[in-house]
Formats: sequence, structure tokens, C-alpha cells
Amino acid sequence: MHEIKDTARSLVRIGYDGTVHKWFRGYLARERFENEIRVLKYLEEKKCDFVPKVITSETGDLKIVTTNCGKRVDHLDLESMKNLYDELTPFGVRHDDRELRNITYRIGDGRFCIIDFELATLLEFPPLQINWSSCTHKGNVRDNNEDSFLVIKSEANTIIKLEDLGTGTMTNSDYILAVSDGVGGARSGEIASKITLEKINELMPLGQRLRAAGINNGFSDILVEIFTNIHDALLQLGYKSEEYSGMGSTLSLCWLTPGWLYYGHIGDSRIYFLPKNGSFTQLSEDHTEVGEKRKRKEITERDARTHPKKNILKQILGTGYQTLEPQVGAVGLKKGDKYLICSDGLVEGLWDYQIEDLMRSHSCSSLAEHLVNEALASSGKDNITAITFEFVEDITVSH
Repeated sequence: MHEIKDTARSLVRIGYDGTVHKWFRGYLARERFENEIRVLKYLEEKKCDFVPKVITSETGDLKIVTTNCGKRVDHLDLESMKNLYDELTPFGVRHDDRELRNITYRIGDGRFCIIDFELATLLEFPPLQINWSSCTHKGNVRDNNEDSFLVIKSEANTIIKLEDLGTGTMTNSDYILAVSDGVGGARSGEIASKITLEKINELMPLGQRLRAAGINNGFSDILVEIFTNIHDALLQLGYKSEEYSGMGSTLSLCWLTPGWLYYGHIGDSRIYFLPKNGSFTQLSEDHTEVGEKRKRKEITERDARTHPKKNILKQILGTGYQTLEPQVGAVGLKKGDKYLICSDGLVEGLWDYQIEDLMRSHSCSSLAEHLVNEALASSGKDNITAITFEFVEDITVSH
């Protein structure tokens, strides 16, 4: 056999009969192996004729054998590349490694083809549209706002910062929404929360952003790595400057891909979930002693409000006294579902039943502002931040 690729991620050889033999290695090897098989078999069922077909697979060796789609292409303009990758969309697939190295030319019929589907995503059809709104306020007592929030879109190789209110399609984009609440002396808490979100901009794109797309296992490794890197960056800044010593930040993050919401969380900011058909749920767990007691149902929500240790965090980014164990999870995206990411200032002003009532009674376009204003009116002792988002059918796509 002729070897054409030998990297930390894979070994690829061409057999004497022209078939392609690929062994998966390294990071998330099994997940990538299983995903490529799933996507290629799906495309074969859809009669897509410009991708490889799986001939055999060997689970023990993480090896697949496929048909040959020709030689790799040395040059293709960006517009032609985009159009070629976009041809997969009607088949229900998004290729998440849209580079020249994954395009070949098949001499037999003069057709450009696409290979390497280990990082591809099966799309829901009709695709969903996301609607979101976000709002923050420093409150009635504090002089500055130590909360920060982030709404960005990742499309191809580009990160796009989005407006506080908007809509978007889920076909060829990932969305990242996050709330961070800083702690520390002077203005270091404010700086900590901003640094936390700036690091997300650096860490989510490209390889890390796409490794878990369409793969139900492995996303947790990505999120834990992101949280660990932010933690280390805040620690290093604290070590270098006495002014920033001991500063830290909570982080509640939702990463949306077609079909799935992956979330990561640390601290006492919160992620709430209101399914179209189901019960209102707090997805995140408060990393406090009081939060643990509530989880074990030893105390009520009312007890937690007045508990003397309610604000003592056992997990937080940027302080060195704890072992970092962020909570991670995943939820399948469904039409009609609503979500809320908020800082503890909103929870200080509103009971859970009030949050649920507001989420049920207001459209997403005005929901974040309503939540913040209600919490401000009833308490306002802390900074208050809310991001709300929901999923509806994308009416721009014809059936």
C-alpha cells in the first residue's frame, strides 16, 4: 500500500486496488471514527455521489476502508470551495473542516469531491432558527458592573460578535452565549469577568470549536479544556499583580450546534431550561454549600435566600484554593424550547416561579429586559444580567 498521510490524528494509505484505508489516532479518535462512518453511510442513503462510500470498518483498530474520490486539489478559489461545501446542505450534512485539503478531483467524471467527514454534522431539517435577547444592569447599589455577557457566532473560520437582540439560522453556524460574574477587590472582579469572555473568543474557534460538532461524546473534553485555560489565565494574572490577586469569575456557557446545546458551568450564575412540552428546570448546579443542600432537598428555595453561606463559592475560575471541576452537559435542540443564562443578581430578585412565569408569558425579543427590570425593582442589590434564547422553525427554508 502507498502511504499518503501519517499524522498524530490519522494514518492514510491507498491500497493496490485504489481503495482508501484510514486509521484514526489521537484526540477523540473513537468519536471521530464513529462520526465519519455515521455521516458517510447517511450520505450514501441520500445518494450523494461526490463523497466516499464506506466499504468496511474495523472498530478494534479504528479503521475504515472507503472508495477513492481521486487526487487532492492543489488550488481552488474560495468562492468555488464554499459553493462545493454548500452542496452538502440539501443532503442534510454540514462539513466542519472546510479546507482545501479535503477536496479531491475525480478524473473519471471530472467531478470535484469532498472527503474526511470525521468532523461533519448531520443537520436537522427543516433547520431551526434561534432568537435571542440580552440585557445587563449594574443594579441599585453597586457603582460598577462586574457582570459580563457574550453572544457570538462562529461561521467557517470567522468569529462574529452579535447584537444584544437578534435572530439567526442554525444551518452553517455555531452560537456561543455566556454570562460571567466577576469577584475581587476594587475593580478586579469587573476585569476578571471581561477576561473570561475574551478568552472564550480565543479558545472556541476552529479546531476546538468544531471537535464536538455532531459528536455526542467528547464535547465535555473541549469545555473542560476551555474552563481550565481561563482558570489558568486568571491565576497567572493574579500572580503577576497584587492588584488582581484573588480575583475570579463564574462562567455559564451554552454552545449551540445544529441539533445540540452543549453547556459548561462553574459558580453560582445559572442556566435555566423551559421545554415547549415539559417542566421548568435549572440545568446548572450552584457551586455553593447552599446549592448542594438544595440539590439534596435538605433546604427550600426560601431557606437558601437567607442562608448565611449562600454567597460562598466552592468552585470559581481564577482562585487557587479548589480543584476545578466544571459541570458540563448536553441537551437536544427542539422547536419551541426556551433557555435563560443569568447572573446571581437576577436570582436574588426573582423566585424561580416568577422566572418561569416571565419566560412563559413574554416573547424572547423582550424577555431579557423584562427579567432584568423585574429583578431590579424587587432587589437590585447586585449586578443583574440575563441572556434568553429560543428555537423556532426557520421559515426562510422552503419545504
